[in-house]
Amino acid sequence: MSSVVLKQVEKAYGPVLAVRGIDLVIPDGKFVVLVGPSGCGKTTTLRMIAGLESVTSGSIFIGDKDVTNLEPKDRDISMVFQNYALYPHLSVAENIAFPLLARGANRTDIQPRIDEVAAALSISQLLNRKPKELSGGQQQRVAIGRAIARSPRVFLFDEPLSNLDAKLRVEMRTELLRLQRELSTTAIYVTHDQEEAMTLSDIMVVMRDGLIRQMGKPDDIYENPVDTFVAEFVGSPKMNMITGKLEGNRFASPTGVVTNIQSSNHHNVIIGIRPEDVLISGDVANGMAGRIEIIELLGPRAIVTVKCSNQRITAVVEMAHLLGLTEGLEVGVNLREGRVHIFSVEDGIRITS
Repeated sequence: MSSVVLKQVEKAYGPVLAVRGIDLVIPDGKFVVLVGPSGCGKTTTLRMIAGLESVTSGSIFIGDKDVTNLEPKDRDISMVFQNYALYPHLSVAENIAFPLLARGANRTDIQPRIDEVAAALSISQLLNRKPKELSGGQQQRVAIGRAIARSPRVFLFDEPLSNLDAKLRVEMRTELLRLQRELSTTAIYVTHDQEEAMTLSDIMVVMRDGLIRQMGKPDDIYENPVDTFVAEFVGSPKMNMITGKLEGNRFASPTGVVTNIQSSNHHNVIIGIRPEDVLISGDVANGMAGRIEIIELLGPRAIVTVKCSNQRITAVVEMAHLLGLTEGLEVGVNLREGRVHIFSVEDGIRITS
């Protein structure tokens, strides 16, 4: 196992700064996920750790070794790519064996390792097949097997599940997490899917515009987002944001009036409320008045969209509380007490909750 440390790392492409002097400490044996929208710098950061992109300024350490200027082969890392990157002319067994042979391992010593890796990934029956004879999920398992075959110090994953269908992605997430726990190897994973990030990570790093906006345990980030960007990006459906005036414990906006909100010294604010903390009732006189536009059934719960004045508010409603709610119905909307987040209008920074 090895820690990974980035110190004031920047990456510039001409006048464009893709990564803006980030500091990042990834502890030994942790599963860390870099997440953010397209163009936020997450993949560039991963590729700099791998040595596939040069560092404009700053330093990268793996363990106690400065690897900033080392070639990828000298960093003792393994990387799994989005497009699998298997050798089409080699069998599954030969693909898994390739990194071991490249490092001079004895062929007679390799077969037990191939069998061990194949068994762990449930691909033992595929060892003699070529990549073109495999499904997408099977190809991804082979790519992961090739990465773990030589027990590197750090695993790097660049959106490895994005080409798989939804069911297979969920299965492979579980498989990846199980493998990482068994191997206790440091893993750094890049995705744009915040649900995937929350499911996999010990530590989640939310990036935007080449900067780290927030880093921590997934549940901490979900419960205490530092700004409106993180608040809306993390969580599905996304957090509702309402701009208005806060006086004491009374919040007023074009959507209506809400009371029992923790007081702050700020007057013009944005309040945020998670959809699961939005309460809908048939009492139109109570809370913000609105009309149900859409009800999306999701098995044990539903996503209900309510139009309040000129703003849509999303609620997650358990099936037991859905009885009597229909599209077009006039309803009252309230916010669960103690669950409102308050942000500054000026810069979107969290004030309190």
